[in-house]
Amino acid sequence: MKSSLVILYHRQPYDEVMDDDGVIHYKAKQSPNGIVPTLKGFFSNVNQGTWVAWKAVNQVDQANFKERVAVDEIEDGGNYNVRRIPLTEKQVEDFYHITSKEAFWPILHSFPYHFTYETSNWENFKEVNRLFAKAACEEATDDALIWVHDYNLWLAPYYIRELKPNAQIAFFHHTPFPSVDIFNILPWREEIVDSLLCCNIVGFHIPRYSENFVNVARSLRKVEVVEQDSVPEHITPVGTALAEPEMTTKLRWNNRIVNIDAFPVGTNPQHITNTLHKEETEQRYQEILERLQGRKLIISAGRVDYVKGVREMLEAYGRLLERRPNLQGKVNMMVTCVSPASGMRVYETAQNLIEQLVGQINGQFATLEWIPIMLFTQPIPFADLMCYYRAADVCWTTPLRDGLNLVAKEYVIAREGKGGNLILSEFVGAAVELPEAILTNPYSMDRMDDAIDKALDMPQAEQEQRMQKMYKTVTQYDVAYWGDRLFNKFQEVQKEMEQKATTL
Repeated sequence: MKSSLVILYHRQPYDEVMDDDGVIHYKAKQSPNGIVPTLKGFFSNVNQGTWVAWKAVNQVDQANFKERVAVDEIEDGGNYNVRRIPLTEKQVEDFYHITSKEAFWPILHSFPYHFTYETSNWENFKEVNRLFAKAACEEATDDALIWVHDYNLWLAPYYIRELKPNAQIAFFHHTPFPSVDIFNILPWREEIVDSLLCCNIVGFHIPRYSENFVNVARSLRKVEVVEQDSVPEHITPVGTALAEPEMTTKLRWNNRIVNIDAFPVGTNPQHITNTLHKEETEQRYQEILERLQGRKLIISAGRVDYVKGVREMLEAYGRLLERRPNLQGKVNMMVTCVSPASGMRVYETAQNLIEQLVGQINGQFATLEWIPIMLFTQPIPFADLMCYYRAADVCWTTPLRDGLNLVAKEYVIAREGKGGNLILSEFVGAAVELPEAILTNPYSMDRMDDAIDKALDMPQAEQEQRMQKMYKTVTQYDVAYWGDRLFNKFQEVQKEMEQKATTL
């Protein structure tokens, strides 16, 4: 049975767990936050859906590779199957670890001096995208919606349009989209833009990213701007680094309307709240408070990546302890900086630098009774992390660039409007939604110093006033709202196509 909704995403929507007998079970992912559960939720609106993902397979297992995982084998329920693309270890390395992370990632995040061209394998990237497109078209009905996710699959829309000229194709970009002068460094810029212009809908987190895409398209192709509109009501139109007062909503290219949408992904407030209110989680939270012994807690959560600004944040924390010695022994900083997967050579330098800085600060200031920084390089269980957010007086999340940053939203939910302070980089997508945070410029030492001082010294009444406003925003514009908005957009496009067909 073919599917009316086909989702293309690089990750499989489940965890593979092998039991003692060597049998593989497909279980729901342990962390229900993030984008995967939301995407799976879309299948509830269709009779049959398919999720297309890649799976690394060694040469020995190629012959017995299981291409499809049926719905009755997936232990999280749902009415969808999984179509898997088998990739060799070499294909994965070239496609994901090198071309995606060493060529595309630095350009997307506006770090062109990290861009590498010589080691990139563009032909392999095209081949992987062809495989995704072929699988999607084989699984899709003639009138299916094919929804492609993120820059790893930039070329899939082009190949889908070749195979299914009348397909409905949507694309959502989960990373930043850079300015025209940065994006156009990519030698393959025309092929990428031509592919995205094959879509019926192209979505981004915020209007700045969508406008950057429009400007790139206009620099390379004679596209026509058909429609512009004001930004959504809860997005700051002016006054912050990534603000835009209006956005392009429709382009015309090759006699096709390309709908442009900009709306940030939300988090799952109900799940976070339910987790925090469980008896065992409440007990864990109390244990954390007891261990703090009245000290203030600053938390920073993320992973090793040069775009995350961890070095700049750690240096600012070191300056804080030097500048305000009265805080020594009275504040703890918890940094979760998950190590990269093996083979991600681009992050080795960043990881070494982080570990050195933590060692230097702890070596300079630690006593037998107090360690300034607690560094965690392995993932923290979701419930524990939410407890730390709830206990933290300050959440310090200041990437040099980030598409959105769900950590900021999770912290706001965990605090439930009861004070605390969010220090947020102006250069993350969430900043245009959360202007009540302490916005700062991570490139400026003075601004970073001012931000942490303000966070630690702010009166409780002002903390609560700011957090309550952010809590209202984050709970209203949650991940379900994002999903409903996009699904409604799909339906609008479908109606427009049907109306156009009846008038021809």
